[in-house]
Amino acid sequence: MPLFALVDGNSFYASCERVFRPDLEGKPIVVLSNNDGCVVARSAEAKMLGIKGFLPYFQIADLCRRHGVAVFSSNYALYGDMSARMMQVIGRWGLEQEVYSIDESFITLDGIPTLRDYATRLRADVLQRVGIPTCVGIGSSKTLAKLANHVGKVFPKARGVFAWDWLAPEWQDKLMARIAVGEVWGIGRRLTEQFANMGIHTALDLKHADPKMIRRQFSVVIERTVAELNGISCLSLEDVSPAKQQIIASRSFGQLVTDFDTLASSLTHHACRAAEKLRRQHSEARLVAVNIHTNRFRVQDPQYNGWLVVPLVHPSSDSVVITSAAMAGLQQMYREGYHYKKAGIVLMEISEAGREQRDLFTPLPDPRRTALMSTMDRINREYGRGTLRLGSEGIRKDWAMRQEKRSPCWTTRWDELIRVR
Repeated sequence: MPLFALVDGNSFYASCERVFRPDLEGKPIVVLSNNDGCVVARSAEAKMLGIKGFLPYFQIADLCRRHGVAVFSSNYALYGDMSARMMQVIGRWGLEQEVYSIDESFITLDGIPTLRDYATRLRADVLQRVGIPTCVGIGSSKTLAKLANHVGKVFPKARGVFAWDWLAPEWQDKLMARIAVGEVWGIGRRLTEQFANMGIHTALDLKHADPKMIRRQFSVVIERTVAELNGISCLSLEDVSPAKQQIIASRSFGQLVTDFDTLASSLTHHACRAAEKLRRQHSEARLVAVNIHTNRFRVQDPQYNGWLVVPLVHPSSDSVVITSAAMAGLQQMYREGYHYKKAGIVLMEISEAGREQRDLFTPLPDPRRTALMSTMDRINREYGRGTLRLGSEGIRKDWAMRQEKRSPCWTTRWDELIRVR
């Protein structure tokens, strides 16, 4: 029987900030979204102050000042690098590993005899090498491992480690009866409401639900969830993450934008970032969607929402081709006299590079362009993002995110390395 463990970083973004600020140990921390708009992460101390997730920051600014809450802008360069380091350490402890998200990783522990000691030493290793506190949940299926992780996190007696096999079956059921069904992996708010109408309120209720009825009412995916809650493993580890079928690159502006050139500059930046992601997964896109819109909360301003999909003659991952399509879309959508808040790109109809049927009546793409994009990516990886970029992206970025409270990129920028005196 397989044995899965889910290891995740506690309050990951806040913990990343605390690694390089030991003076914040035991103090409340919140991390804000792009443009410092709302709360996207909180430390346990901030949660105890009653700060909820996704609250607009202006609503809690006074509370943060009164209680000395450390407030940070999102620093994704730091979080991404810390995640890679954490996953590398976790991977040494598992027979197999699947990195599920920036702060979560599944590993298999088949045949490990002293699980409690093993998982405790795993947590200590991650804390010592990376500085991130973690929780470990263990079960005979991925869904049970995820639920065990929840138990390890919310029940202090578990001390961050919990396995369902440590409890007798009747005690497992008693514990599941205390867990809301919404805490089960894959059961969102909408399903929770539907389950409530059917008298399914807890994880135990779902475990004992009739699988055939669940399949008829919902889907085979939820039927598998019921099986996994009963210890029947239906989901294996994914060795390779599947390629994304849609790539989105968009950001709100740090200040309202009214002119075409600034919109074009921001869309060029997003198009190049999206194309770079496309090349990284060895894919091409056939459709480029462009979106610009005003701030719907500024009711005193005239409102406009532009959305246009531009098809490409040949599927492409070329930054110039995708940017040209985005600019064509922008020229059709742009309206003067509006205060724009956000612009973005969506790449769709994505397929593996070189597998699409080409158009026989138009010239094929120049193969040297592939080498050019590859060289551009290599230089930007070695010398820093943006070292080589399209001229239309511009040098000044008046549209860039606000990020007034961003911490230094301690681990990825030479000029922001921590100094020890």
